[in-house]
Amino acid sequence: MTRDRTADHRHFVAADQLRIGLFIFIDLPWFQHPFTLNSFRIASDDQVRTLQSLGEERFRYDPERSLPPKAPPASRQTPPAEIAGKETSAPIHADDPPPLFIEKQMRIRLIGERRSRIEQVNRDFLKTATSLRNMNRNLIGAPDETIKEMARLVDRMTVAFLENPEVTLHLMCDDNGSDEAYSHSLNVAVLSMMLTKGLAFSADQARILGLGALLHDIGLVEIPDRLLKMRPDEFTRPERELRAMHCEYGLRIGKQLGLAPDVLAIIFQHHEMSDGSGYPTGVKEEKIALPARVVALVNHYDNLCNPVDHTQALTPHEALSLLFGQRRSKFDAAILQRLIRCLGVYPPGSIVTLSNDAVALVMSVNPERPLRPWVMLYDEKVPKEEAVLLDLENETGINITKALRPAMLPPPIQAYLSSRKRVAYFFDSSAPSGQATP
Repeated sequence: MTRDRTADHRHFVAADQLRIGLFIFIDLPWFQHPFTLNSFRIASDDQVRTLQSLGEERFRYDPERSLPPKAPPASRQTPPAEIAGKETSAPIHADDPPPLFIEKQMRIRLIGERRSRIEQVNRDFLKTATSLRNMNRNLIGAPDETIKEMARLVDRMTVAFLENPEVTLHLMCDDNGSDEAYSHSLNVAVLSMMLTKGLAFSADQARILGLGALLHDIGLVEIPDRLLKMRPDEFTRPERELRAMHCEYGLRIGKQLGLAPDVLAIIFQHHEMSDGSGYPTGVKEEKIALPARVVALVNHYDNLCNPVDHTQALTPHEALSLLFGQRRSKFDAAILQRLIRCLGVYPPGSIVTLSNDAVALVMSVNPERPLRPWVMLYDEKVPKEEAVLLDLENETGINITKALRPAMLPPPIQAYLSSRKRVAYFFDSSAPSGQATP
């Protein structure tokens, strides 16, 4: 089990004994010191002076992660008069904040802006999921108007993912109040649309993909609720066969609604596999429509992260690893590579350790630059609602080192970072600060 290492170290060093190479902990709230993190290895004399300026008499440190003192260089001794004529660094004055303090204030402002954006995206997600639920309820009674509403939602995603290079994929907040069935359809649509640019989809092809993704499970309305709430390993053979009929039921309903043939293909084929092991017809990759191949992969990924029994859920990192390591023959290789490229090795929803041993939750990623996501840090001194957010694209000295299972974490960290029942995603295509939103 992973332990909260920062709580275990009871070695102290006086402030005037700080040196380069010590791995120290700052036992102050994050907002009351200028450093990016509360624990790190001292890398410069400037950091030593800034730490000493905080007014703390002593600091905790970790001997195991500290480097031994450097031996003095074997060069000529500098005469005292020569030393006296030099200044190594500008002194720190109470009325003249060091650059690190100024940078920290800028970082705090950016975190506030980021938190506001996340709150807005959560509201947008909840509104969209609620609208999608209402659309599905009206689909049979008012099909023409309902499909037009869905098309407008797909148009928004088409513009976001095909035309906006700064689109961001966010992990949604705890208990967003949306129905799980419609969260799944929306998840599949958002993730499918995310892949369109890298797969060279035209705008028209993307719209077909998006509408088919939203409607891929339409045939489940014909399946008894009892079966929808069962785990796959609980099915008898007749029950499994009946549930699999939702693809054929969906095709029939789609034809009644007058859906385009390409959308019908997604609904009918979204459980087919490239190796022929899927259903309802067991065809291989070359006979599966390209948009249906996209939805088949994304649908499988979302079901791994959000199964009927939440205790069997995989983390996003585990789900991607399973798809690539054990099930890649079941999916189009180019689409799987694009999914991994867009989500990164550690997709939003993954719990990770950073290079300084901090534990964090991956919160959002730009699909075009997925290796440096935004993360939320665990810090027992910071309330969860005020948790520190870091943009690893800007924090170049900090890296993700590995993923963790939530069950490996002590209960306080687990509750802080991993209280979500579902992994839900939504997009934000707003322009970066200082630019106008189109």
